[in-house]
Amino acid sequence: MNGIVVVGTGQAGFQLGASLRESGYAGPVTLVGEEPGLPYGRPPLSKAYMLGKTDAAGLALRPEAYFAEHRLTVRGGERAVAIDRAAHRLHLASGEALAYDHLVLATGSRNRPLPVPGADLAGIHQLRTLAEADGLKAALAEARSVAVVGAGFIGLEFAAICAQKGLPVTVIEGLERPLARSVSAGMAARIEASHARAGTRFLFGSAVSGIVGTDRARAVALADGREVAADLVLVGIGVLPNDDLALSAGLRVENGIAVDAMLATEDPAISAIGDCTSVPSPHAAGARVRIESVQNAVDGARCVAARLTGRPSAFTAVPWFWSDQGPLKLQIAGLCQPHDRAVSRGDPESGAVSVFCYRGERLAGVESLNRPADHMIARRLLQSGRSPTPDEAQDPGFDLKALALG
Repeated sequence: MNGIVVVGTGQAGFQLGASLRESGYAGPVTLVGEEPGLPYGRPPLSKAYMLGKTDAAGLALRPEAYFAEHRLTVRGGERAVAIDRAAHRLHLASGEALAYDHLVLATGSRNRPLPVPGADLAGIHQLRTLAEADGLKAALAEARSVAVVGAGFIGLEFAAICAQKGLPVTVIEGLERPLARSVSAGMAARIEASHARAGTRFLFGSAVSGIVGTDRARAVALADGREVAADLVLVGIGVLPNDDLALSAGLRVENGIAVDAMLATEDPAISAIGDCTSVPSPHAAGARVRIESVQNAVDGARCVAARLTGRPSAFTAVPWFWSDQGPLKLQIAGLCQPHDRAVSRGDPESGAVSVFCYRGERLAGVESLNRPADHMIARRLLQSGRSPTPDEAQDPGFDLKALALG
């Protein structure tokens, strides 16, 4: 038996190995990943790790002994370069080839590069890996002024950390509001206001034309001729799926590795999970979506592990996500975008608010700011298919919990 080979040692790859063992799979399981060391969690990199509230050991998904006890072989520091689908072999950059009975691609995603002159200067950072986090953390200790390119989740989380440290920080965003592709206009306005109160400066509708400097960055140049002084620049303009391995093997790629409702590719011996995949989602009326979240990685891995151990079922888990930004805890359940109506519930004065987003009369998703109970109720509602009307959702006297529990 050649067993199961997993390309990727991130959250999805690790969870697949763990779930296979929990499901009773007894064959060999090998996890191959480009980063050295054991699997670790990425979300704390832009939060607790950057603030020094946890260390590298605290990021580990499991201690080293776990992998030996569960017979999970981790091949860290190894790069997969080709798949021989006919021979069921995965080729590594070292020249070695690993035979597999089933191959699972959990290759994740990579940072989108900033395509402007000067983007390779010292002082320009991105944040996705532990090595990048270490470099950014060291630079932050010496920084005098910070610019963040991109008002997405990573950019705002890092901006909040800079503000907590008393550093002047400017967030530069090409669109007209923060998190424009992720949250409703109302929620974006609340998040922007909170950051502004903490001292963060925003420049919206601003395109970056270059990074100014000789040996290292000293400013970000904008297309309108302005310059934003900064000796540390974080680029957070999204990610790209790591689908090159699949593409070169002749597998279908469509905004990521295209999989079916069972997370299988068109090759019966290959599945794909996590950030690198696009999947038809019942929460998007069957449209194909690619979701970048821990939840998607974990639930997708469990789905594939169940199928590979004889308990197949479609991937129907409700997407959910969270982001910690200073005093804000944003939690999102469902797929809120696009929506045609949004209503609020909670106390706007205190900043604890949930926004219920609708497509037609059906609840599409819920954005909760410092209202964790609403988030848990929303996940139950979306999983069960029960939908409060917009009027019920914004009525503080309506019992959403009772509806969720049926």
